[in-house]
Amino acid sequence: MKPQHAQVCVVVIGYNDAAHVTDAVRSALAQGPAVREVVAVDDRSTDGSARLLDRLAAGEPRLRVVHRGENSGGCGSPRNDGIDAATAPYVMFLDSDDVLPPGAVDALLGAALERRAEVTAGLCVRRELPSGRETPWQRALYAEPALLAHPSRRPRLVHDTLCVNKLYRTDFLRGHRVRFPEGRHPYEDFVFTARVLAAGPRVALIPDTVYVWHVRRGAARLSISLDRADIDNWRARTEAGRTAHAILLDAGEKRLARAARARFLDHELRLYARELELRTPAYRRAWWDLTRAHLTSFDAADLTVDPTAPGRLIARVVLAAPGPRDLPRLKELAARPARLRPPYARAADGTPVWSHDLPQVTLDHLLLRPARVLPAAVDAELRPRARAALLRLRLHDLYGRIAQAGPDSADVAFSHRVEGRTGPSLRVALAPDPGRGGWSAETPVDLSALGHGTWDLRLRLHFRDGTHRDVSAHAVGGPGLLRRHAVPDSRHGVLLVQPYRTHAGSLALRLAPGWRGVTEVARRRLARLLP
Repeated sequence: MKPQHAQVCVVVIGYNDAAHVTDAVRSALAQGPAVREVVAVDDRSTDGSARLLDRLAAGEPRLRVVHRGENSGGCGSPRNDGIDAATAPYVMFLDSDDVLPPGAVDALLGAALERRAEVTAGLCVRRELPSGRETPWQRALYAEPALLAHPSRRPRLVHDTLCVNKLYRTDFLRGHRVRFPEGRHPYEDFVFTARVLAAGPRVALIPDTVYVWHVRRGAARLSISLDRADIDNWRARTEAGRTAHAILLDAGEKRLARAARARFLDHELRLYARELELRTPAYRRAWWDLTRAHLTSFDAADLTVDPTAPGRLIARVVLAAPGPRDLPRLKELAARPARLRPPYARAADGTPVWSHDLPQVTLDHLLLRPARVLPAAVDAELRPRARAALLRLRLHDLYGRIAQAGPDSADVAFSHRVEGRTGPSLRVALAPDPGRGGWSAETPVDLSALGHGTWDLRLRLHFRDGTHRDVSAHAVGGPGLLRRHAVPDSRHGVLLVQPYRTHAGSLALRLAPGWRGVTEVARRRLARLLP
């Protein structure tokens, strides 16, 4: 038997997921002889999942099913059961609605054995269903192979809070008593990952894709990461982050603890701030209070080490304002790339500030940063019409910094949201706009060449000093523009065009070519009108 054979236990956890759990288990068994055992832990399901697993185990000697006596309410307890049940030298975790891609275990185990690593991690991809669009998670961290004698050598490890894209030495987890929080504990991965890193393992990183995270936004029961509409979700997330930070700090891992705070500001705070306008007034008030309370525990250096980072500016606004305010501006600042829209206020001494109402939130750092990293704001208006739509752009100046760089032109392209491909790109000149200030441009756009689907506008600003800045654009236009238009089209006969504003305020576009698309829209409208 080869050294890599029969060395891994894959722990699959599930609750009321009969539609997917067998696919998850089969993807683990299909990894081959490197997998000694698959331990499927059923968290007291009531939908027949347990029977499906027992039936599968009857014909598969490598599969063992653990039946919990009562439902735990979370993911931590069943994973701990899996750690306790494992007999293999290495263990990894798989959720019932996800899958392991072919070769994942071999890639992880090979690196673990070769580099004598207690923890080996690879790339996870988020796969949107049913579209199949895939987005790498923390791609930069896994760009190339690496071996870290200690996690503090790469604090960015803290940003990957997932436990499922990693292979752990079983005796390492048991020897350091690293376990998941028991019971209902949302974001248990945050705490578990902090405990792993605090134990100081030797870590190997590989660029291979080792986990496929299925994102089902249309599911009847959303995953914890997607179900963000209840304030309890944010409360649980901040509490998990606070616990993780304390674990790292207590272990003397100050660099990792500071990186955990940076992750909160750069990712979580921006993610939730982007959605605040969608929530109820009661949610906004509670969110603001919870966030302010959490941020008061941060050190000054956590907020000032990189004052240009959008998350840190959002944090300073939240701390300065006693209640929710400036939500449209915060939403756009939280976009990727960030946009800081007017007004561009100044204090009495000329210092740039967030607003006249919050002069204590200074923005003087914007005067020092190069134009290629500034949160430039561009407005975009798309006017559908026959033959070619008209796209109008307006670039705002930012405390005179854009003018100093000398905006010259912009590359305009639309990116297909599902397929990732980019339509034809064109370059337009940016001309000064004395009437409104800033710079403007307009250009025809051949929508017929794009075809069907949802498209996001992508812009690259070019400056006279040879630098450039990638930006997104704020969608402008009243209800007359941001609605469906049926326009004649030489290629498709008719083209259904709908410019719209995304959650982050950016301009996007839905296209449906041909009479079939128009008929489908008409049918849906009629269905809404009829009782």
